[in-house]
Amino acid sequence: MISNSLRDKDLAYALHPYTNLRAHERKGPLVMTRGQGVRVFDEQGKAYIDAMAGLWCASLGFSEPRLAQAAERQMARLPFYHQFSHKAHDVGIELAEKLVGLAPVPMSKVLFANSGSESIDTAIKLVWYFNNAVGRPQKKKIIARRRAYHGVTVAAASLTALPANSRDFDLPIERFLHTDCPHAYHEAKAGENADAFADRLADNLEQLILSEGAETVAAFFAEPVMGAGGVIVPPASYFSKISAVCRKYDLLLLADEVICGFHRTGNLWGCQTLDFAPDMITCAKALSSGYLPISALLLNDRIYQVVAENSAKIGTFGHGYTYAAHPVSAAVALETLNIYAERDIASHVARMAPLMQGALASFADHPLVGEVRGVGMIGALELVADRSSRRNFPPEKGVAARVVEAMERKGVIGRAMLNDSLAFSPPLIIEPPDLAEIFDRTRAALDEVAGTL
Repeated sequence: MISNSLRDKDLAYALHPYTNLRAHERKGPLVMTRGQGVRVFDEQGKAYIDAMAGLWCASLGFSEPRLAQAAERQMARLPFYHQFSHKAHDVGIELAEKLVGLAPVPMSKVLFANSGSESIDTAIKLVWYFNNAVGRPQKKKIIARRRAYHGVTVAAASLTALPANSRDFDLPIERFLHTDCPHAYHEAKAGENADAFADRLADNLEQLILSEGAETVAAFFAEPVMGAGGVIVPPASYFSKISAVCRKYDLLLLADEVICGFHRTGNLWGCQTLDFAPDMITCAKALSSGYLPISALLLNDRIYQVVAENSAKIGTFGHGYTYAAHPVSAAVALETLNIYAERDIASHVARMAPLMQGALASFADHPLVGEVRGVGMIGALELVADRSSRRNFPPEKGVAARVVEAMERKGVIGRAMLNDSLAFSPPLIIEPPDLAEIFDRTRAALDEVAGTL
């Protein structure tokens, strides 16, 4: 049978990311073979609403014909070319122009890559390159936040501050620092309001910079809303205070928009929702609706001019990826951006976001739910053992993972995260009946697991 054949081949040959590999040998894979709208279908034909849009990325769902057609047209016309050594191709040029035009603050150039991790790595290299070029060879340390997620390459994973991403990988490497996570539910002090909490975190950042030596600290990297760390939405004033500290000590500020970019938070960019002006922006995922790998790093003119001058001094800019701005990926990304505009996805998100946030808020009195958080079309439910003390379950109980398994049995794909947080990031095209179905089935799954605790 096809299911046994696919399952056996997977177990024989595939090593799965973010998976307990011994448990996978016992459990086996859930094999998906088809997508339609906001649903995916396994090899038995069972349908699942994907409440995570795959990995935060399938913003236009799993069956957008225009994206398939864009890929087919480009594959037939120019299936590959590169941007090395003064070469270019038309779709790469058009996509760069489009992204600079959509930038939330003035940006000068776009440097393409294939994944969020690669774009973060590229940004790290540019921070170091920039400071060498301006005569500050000691100004190299980069700060992220605890519970940040910036990718899994060696440098990106050194910014990432989630235990499983560092343990036994000998990470982080040198030059990477971590400051407070802006999660008031666990991190705010008794009686501390949102502004006071943000003030304290900005003060702590300043003290970290001073203790390390401001002449050694180069940049601050931040997701507008922290994704894999549990969908952490910072206080409204947080980024204005953090930005002021960065300006005071001449730290470059990067917005990691890999998850937040392209309407996920209710604006085109997450930094618009959280109100800050970065020097660099990374984006990926919804740039192509996840249909093909592509990412981009946008940088302002201050950085570009220094990089350009240094490349002239050296004789070349010694960085690049073979598949960066791959013409088929670029064509799909261009079509994705066109669809966002033509179908006014921004207005659709504006209609759906209150419904989603309202549905999440309805769980506030569930006995397993300690905190409901979210903005736009992203959110989370944090499950706790004790609501009054905000005490989480012991990790070995795997409570959120058990809820996700129950959701899956009921036909909804979810994701369990740190501190037993259930994340939700459905395709942006979702309609009210499917949103209702997600949360009805989630409630049934929560009730089922609650009954076993």
